[in-house]
Amino acid sequence: MVPSVETMQLKTKMVALFQETMSILIKGLRKPHLKALMETLMKLRGKMLEYHPLKWLPQGYILMNNQKTRDLRQFGLLLFQPSLQMALKLPVSRLKNQEGESEIESSSEEITDESSTIEGEGEIPPPLAGTNVMNVILVAAECAPWSKTGGLGDVVGSLPKALARRGHRVMVVSPKYGDYAEPQDTGVRKMYRVDGQEVEVKYFQAYIDGVDFVFIDSPIFHHLQQNIYGGSRLDILKRMMLFCKAAVEVPWHVPCGGVCYGDGNLAFIANDWHTALLPVYLKAYYRDQGLMKYTRSVLVIHNIAHQGRGPVDDFFFVDLPEHYMDLFKLYDPIGGDHFNIFAAGLKTADRVVTVSHGYAWELKTSEGGWGLHGIINENGWKLRGIVNGIDNKDWNPLFDVHLKSDSYTNYSLETLSSGKSQCKAALQKELGLPIREDVPLIGFIGRLDQQKGVDLIAEAIPWMMGQDVQLIMLGTGRPDLEHMLRQFESQHNDKIRGWVGFSVKMAHRITAGVDILLMPSRFEPCGLNQLYAMNYGTVPVVHAVGGLRDTVKPFDPFNDSGLGWTFDSADSGREHKKSWEGLQRRGMTQDLSWDNAAQQYEEVLLAAKYQW
Repeated sequence: MVPSVETMQLKTKMVALFQETMSILIKGLRKPHLKALMETLMKLRGKMLEYHPLKWLPQGYILMNNQKTRDLRQFGLLLFQPSLQMALKLPVSRLKNQEGESEIESSSEEITDESSTIEGEGEIPPPLAGTNVMNVILVAAECAPWSKTGGLGDVVGSLPKALARRGHRVMVVSPKYGDYAEPQDTGVRKMYRVDGQEVEVKYFQAYIDGVDFVFIDSPIFHHLQQNIYGGSRLDILKRMMLFCKAAVEVPWHVPCGGVCYGDGNLAFIANDWHTALLPVYLKAYYRDQGLMKYTRSVLVIHNIAHQGRGPVDDFFFVDLPEHYMDLFKLYDPIGGDHFNIFAAGLKTADRVVTVSHGYAWELKTSEGGWGLHGIINENGWKLRGIVNGIDNKDWNPLFDVHLKSDSYTNYSLETLSSGKSQCKAALQKELGLPIREDVPLIGFIGRLDQQKGVDLIAEAIPWMMGQDVQLIMLGTGRPDLEHMLRQFESQHNDKIRGWVGFSVKMAHRITAGVDILLMPSRFEPCGLNQLYAMNYGTVPVVHAVGGLRDTVKPFDPFNDSGLGWTFDSADSGREHKKSWEGLQRRGMTQDLSWDNAAQQYEEVLLAAKYQW
């Protein structure tokens, strides 16, 4: 299809701006007049802001294959390519001046003691919650390491431990999709009605790192370990309905350490649409009946694009009084009235959290709210953005178990240069790429779908292969994009490796070994891979949306600050040759742990607790 006239005019203006930027950069890189160079680039930034891509997003992203969206994809590629090109101009190793001395000056502010960033023995624990201690139950469809398709599993596997360190009694409830080694059968059996039939569930429990992990076992969850969201729309709805019914009664029926949690001083934290029925069941079955009066619910939005939508008649499967139908009914200008689980959860939850400040703002817009922006704005008083953290034990280059073999090595801030070089060579060797220290090694880890911007990388491949770079991509998702990865590796066997599938070990090794991590997401609620990358001294190149904008401060050569590259309609003009190791060190010295986020979650739980 021929792009619209509007888009072609936009592209023409953008191309002219980028050509001007490139011309200035080429001259500036040959001369020491950096201040004058940056002043000129800042003027270009002002011009480019007139063409921010958010203006061109189709409402609600509903028609993902329409003409404007295809034009937007081309526009995104136009923005992405120059930003990456500028990043590639940076030297991979330490910069040296003509006398051979390092140009990088480390300061005491940049390099902190490891004890401030690494959780380990002898660490001073965070302050306890004191009189604010609560019983907290996180409910989610996935929980790492037992089940995981993306960032949600990591969050549910890590946040509870941070809350427990603050003194709360914490439980995680998740389905039992397979044969797990740690959980033991509690002997508790309960029956719940699903689609007119009584279904038995069993409860399994394990106590790990101060957290009770409870798994709900039923034949309806079996054989889904490799595809936990598989099946028809109604199959998934029935599974999540059973899961939420069983989860809301866990504090009554499952004795953890011999004592049930009970329903006093209790808060549920439900995650995404899969568990958005839980706040509704809590209200309809219990609080409306005078039970669980002191129990509160918090609903966390990890990705608003998935909402549990269906025809209005789906309401009759969820086993609720008929007057509750209005909570689920939502009007769509394209499809009319429909059934929407996320809508009902947002209305009934006592508090709503999303996973970054930027995403909290985007959710209130017609472009970012995916049709739910009206409800989110109406309930904006109970919405808060909290940036995710990372597990500094699992994702720490000094302790990473996946770097202890096959010529990889653990490293820290002090051994960054030698350790990262060794991991890079080991990664190149393991994947059969030419072992070259001087070539920029670029990585991508994530789902292969349109949200993650994989098609932007795909369309940039011909240009990238004209550069002296290597590219490693790890992920699974759309079959056509999986085929594309295999095809690229076949066509450019000396420069590209495409790993179709997901490997925790390879994800860790790619994060440690690559120089640059790409995240050209069209939207990104928070993102964890950029946090992992910075913790490993890997420089992220990200699209400035949602949590990526919050967590990756753009490189600023004036103040020798920033953590990576962000690209939108303005930022590509800001990159030029500067301290690579400075970026790595700033990324590694951040406190990216879950402890900060846990304290903010505690504030949300207390606000819900005292809400009447």
